[in-house]
Amino acid sequence: METTQTSLNESEDRKATLASPSTASLDLILQLVHGYWGYDTLRPLQEEAIRATLEGRDSVVVLPTGGGKSLCYQIPPAIASQTHIVVSPLISLMKDQVDGLIACDYPAAALHSGMTADEKNETMRDLKAGKLRLLFVSPERLVMPGFLHLLSQLDIRAFAIDEAHCISQWGHDFRPEYRQLAVLQDRFPQASVHAYTATATERVREDIAAQLCLTKPAMLVGTFDRPNLIYRIVPRLDVHAQVIEVIRRHAREAAIIYCLSRKDTETMAGALKKVGINARAYHAGLSQSQRNSTQEAFANESLDVVAATVAFGMGIDRSNVRCVIHATMPKSIEHYQQETGRAGRDGLEAECVLFYSAGDIMRWKSLFERSAEDLDDAVHIIAAQTLLLEDMRRYCTVPSCRHCTLSEHFGQAYPEPDCKACDICLGETAAAEEATEIAQKILSSVARIQRLSGISYGIGHNADVLIGANTQAIRQRGHDQATTYGLLKGTPKKVLTQWMYQLFDQNLLSRSSGDLPVLELNEASWEVLRGNRKVKLMKTAIETVKETSISTISWDGVDRDLFEHLRNIRRELSEKSSVPAFVIFSDRTLRDLARRRPTELIMFKAAHGIGDAKVKKFGKRFCLEISDFCREHSLSVDIVIDPNSASETAPAAPSPTTQTNTAKITAFEMFAKGKTIDAVMTALSRAQTTTAGYLCDFIEETKPKSVEKWVSKSIYVEVAGAADHVGFDKLKPIYEHLKEKVAYHQIKIVLAHARNHQE
Repeated sequence: METTQTSLNESEDRKATLASPSTASLDLILQLVHGYWGYDTLRPLQEEAIRATLEGRDSVVVLPTGGGKSLCYQIPPAIASQTHIVVSPLISLMKDQVDGLIACDYPAAALHSGMTADEKNETMRDLKAGKLRLLFVSPERLVMPGFLHLLSQLDIRAFAIDEAHCISQWGHDFRPEYRQLAVLQDRFPQASVHAYTATATERVREDIAAQLCLTKPAMLVGTFDRPNLIYRIVPRLDVHAQVIEVIRRHAREAAIIYCLSRKDTETMAGALKKVGINARAYHAGLSQSQRNSTQEAFANESLDVVAATVAFGMGIDRSNVRCVIHATMPKSIEHYQQETGRAGRDGLEAECVLFYSAGDIMRWKSLFERSAEDLDDAVHIIAAQTLLLEDMRRYCTVPSCRHCTLSEHFGQAYPEPDCKACDICLGETAAAEEATEIAQKILSSVARIQRLSGISYGIGHNADVLIGANTQAIRQRGHDQATTYGLLKGTPKKVLTQWMYQLFDQNLLSRSSGDLPVLELNEASWEVLRGNRKVKLMKTAIETVKETSISTISWDGVDRDLFEHLRNIRRELSEKSSVPAFVIFSDRTLRDLARRRPTELIMFKAAHGIGDAKVKKFGKRFCLEISDFCREHSLSVDIVIDPNSASETAPAAPSPTTQTNTAKITAFEMFAKGKTIDAVMTALSRAQTTTAGYLCDFIEETKPKSVEKWVSKSIYVEVAGAADHVGFDKLKPIYEHLKEKVAYHQIKIVLAHARNHQE
């Protein structure tokens, strides 16, 4: 805990000038964000969520997975020098978050059943001593009378409820134990409560606020769309072969395959292993040690592919999942959004493929009925689940932009006419030719067989008749004599089956209920047969998947071999420190390093997502590895990225004068825009003294009225007062007069401005 406490003291020093946490400036917030995590900006609604906590106002915060919810509850306690409580539903999720925070020297801990007695005692001592800024607990632990009593003695001022959709019966993952959290308002009237989730419709948001008894909460709802995700929905024909094809597009990348049942996960993992893909199954039927082993292997990147039930994923915080596959349709759009949300959490491109069959509808309805049969309110529960299922079915079958459909489901308009990131907008699907004629042949055959036998049959038998199959069932029933026998000969049975499901999805064909459903015509079927209604049927997605602009941009300028080399270094460090690989660095950071190729710490710190703690821990090692790799492969190093564009410029070999003048001109332009010394220093890869020199020149030439953008008013007054005593000519006497409390570069800036002011 020694390094954690040092970081805590530093963060408190940074806010020492504040009169109250609620008045924290954006500069202070950004200073903490950059210091801990290396980010220079906030994402949409993060500042509003942070200020709601600092001001003691309840809130409901809905941000997409990867949208930065965690930062919203991590910053306030660091500013306010308080301990806040985070309610988290899974041990693995708590552990990953705490590991990530500790890696950044942020004082955090968790209490859960997986800890030893000594670990729990140490955490409790740190909690009582005020050393922690965040403590993660489960909802069950939080509402224990003894634990509530302990917290009441510690003056807790804020509670963050993660995965807050679990509290609503209208949410997609209702958990009754979350309802007990309403006790917080009674037991801690001085504390604010903040609900965080990635997926919540307006109805769910209102229910969350009501169940938690929130007082006039700030409703902060971000954009649900995840533009970096590429959505594809493909008819399920040979699911194992189809999944293997997708996985091979993502060789050496992380992928999660969601299956409906435990058996499905086992058979899927087995099929992948047979073709040489290292994959494991994950489901609740495995032992705890087996599940832990799979989670740890996936987190530390020794395993990249997991076939799992929905139990896997919410507790996995691996940021570089590049592919999420649904081997079966999820039971709601909310579940789909949550599960695909495991992909691309680092903001880089990721693919989400759903293999759909209308037969999934019947499987889910059967599961709904079995799971609710012993419940008092079974009818209403099944009805609510069926409505969510129907929304999901429409999403799979309506040929419209996937990003647009998802946004509109959550009540948000989608601003673009073409997302350029789904199968529909990429032109990967196409309408079947003569679809109405095909539909008429299918419907006519259903009617003909029923008329011949006096009874109806299921999809499989009807398909066999249409393709002219020579089966015993067809011969015994005389269906080979039907006029529709072989009417669609040459059509693959799986394609024909999918067309039947599409007719069913469009309510142009009906199925009976029960364990052995049969096909039946309805009024809409007869409209098609009479030629009074046109039909659209979709072909299977094209075999060649198109590359998207998202993927092209994210790899622009990245040396892929260096990226893989850095991944190996990250894996080594992950195993050595027993933390998930993403805790060391995200894929986005590694790509940026493989683009910039820094060999000095000042350049290393300029890469995405590298805070002060990670510069100290990993900077020298990575700079050395990059230097050696680039020398061996004749690559340029220390590439400067233009902060105003995504382009890169390698340091050329102009004369020193030209190089200096170019840097100085850029510095002047950035100072004119109000950029800080650190920002200019990072952008130009110049030392602090050099950058401060540019600023002094800028001040002398432009004569700004104030330099408060670069030096605080209090420091300015101190330096100017010291200069009045010892003179303006030399820096050292001023430095010593101020007892070495003010840096030389700050003194130079004040003197440059003061001289111009005197003139």
